[in-house]
Amino acid sequence: MKKEIKKAVLAYSGGLDTSIILKWLQDEYACEVVTFTADIGQGEEVESARKKALNLGIKEENIFILDLQEEFVKDFVFPMFRANAIYEGEYLLGTSIARPLIAKKQIEIAHETSADAVSHGATGKGNDQVRFELGYLSLDPDIAVIAPWREWDLNSREKLLAYAGEHDIEIDRKGKKSPYSMDANLLHISYEGMVLEDPDTEPEEDMWLWTNSPEKAPDKPEYISIGYLKGDPVSINNKEMSPATILRTLNEYGNKHGIGRIDIVENRFVGMKARGCYETPGGTIMLKAHRAIESITLDREEAHLKDELMPRYAKLIYNGFWWSPEREMLQVAIDKTQEHVTGEVRLKLYKGNVMVVGRRSDNSLYSEEHSTFEEDEVYDQKDAEGFIKLNALRFIIEGKKQPSRRGSSEIEACKLETGTVSMCEKIKRFFGFAEKK
Repeated sequence: MKKEIKKAVLAYSGGLDTSIILKWLQDEYACEVVTFTADIGQGEEVESARKKALNLGIKEENIFILDLQEEFVKDFVFPMFRANAIYEGEYLLGTSIARPLIAKKQIEIAHETSADAVSHGATGKGNDQVRFELGYLSLDPDIAVIAPWREWDLNSREKLLAYAGEHDIEIDRKGKKSPYSMDANLLHISYEGMVLEDPDTEPEEDMWLWTNSPEKAPDKPEYISIGYLKGDPVSINNKEMSPATILRTLNEYGNKHGIGRIDIVENRFVGMKARGCYETPGGTIMLKAHRAIESITLDREEAHLKDELMPRYAKLIYNGFWWSPEREMLQVAIDKTQEHVTGEVRLKLYKGNVMVVGRRSDNSLYSEEHSTFEEDEVYDQKDAEGFIKLNALRFIIEGKKQPSRRGSSEIEACKLETGTVSMCEKIKRFFGFAEKK
């Protein structure tokens, strides 16, 4: 039995799915619908959503279209990049990081309009349903959530188009199949579905909408500089810019030089594997630059611990836990490390590659006096002997007290396990147990 809903705020793009959801909410729940369209730099005309909503009977005062590009980059993308967050070694979390902002604004609009429910167009197979709903319930535990894809039987594009026809819902390119499921914002664009569902099929070149192919990128490299203040980029080529303008400008450089394409199979939170292709041109440049400025401003153990925390932080964002106390706790620790991450990084962009060619900072911990291969007066190389002996002390004691832990016993164990001396010899050499000739 459906819960009685008086008013629902729908995350509305004006596309096929959400236009149908709008009408379906009116019919199935007999509720008033509020539409919310977020401009987060997806590169599409968002005002057209207003006309579509009006045509479907939505009151003018119930249509919200917000430009969130600056907030998106400043409060979500930049904090994530302070952590150098990458999911499963490659994915820069372009879709994941947009969902908490959309959820936040939906809840704010629900409170403003006295709505008792929120709704989204994410399917029951993907990650976005989790990301949206964890956000909703973190920000308002009493809000009702309507997820049409988990309720209706319109489980194919053909059924959706038939529903649109029956209810006179105007859909762009009605009847034509879009080759990919795509999501875009100022940080990235993603592609899923159709031929990409075979992980062994190479995508067509014309799939990529943003970036030049590296083969067709300019034959001449281009140099740029990025200025940083406390871990965030604040200028490009010595020109100060707003957060969204910085990312937009870096996207232009990346697109020109074929930077930021990836083709991956990732592990979704719901349990299945999914193949996706992504273009993240500006983010790829930012990640390289940020790690470069950190390399001279962070203490070694601080940097290493931060790298150990990063996979956990990235996983939290991927799985939808942006508003969780553990993500906020990690953010405080990450932001503390950024207090001295200020300076400038110079980069060379060339045919899909981002190469660091220089980095400088007034807070630099790099000491040429100590690092030089020439004669110096600050480092006594004899000190290294004591340093090495102290680090080896436990090995020395162990070798004298428990000699069986080293040497021939490992060789015999290898023989018993593998049944072959040749394999044993390989293992011995790998672990440093090979007998001296």
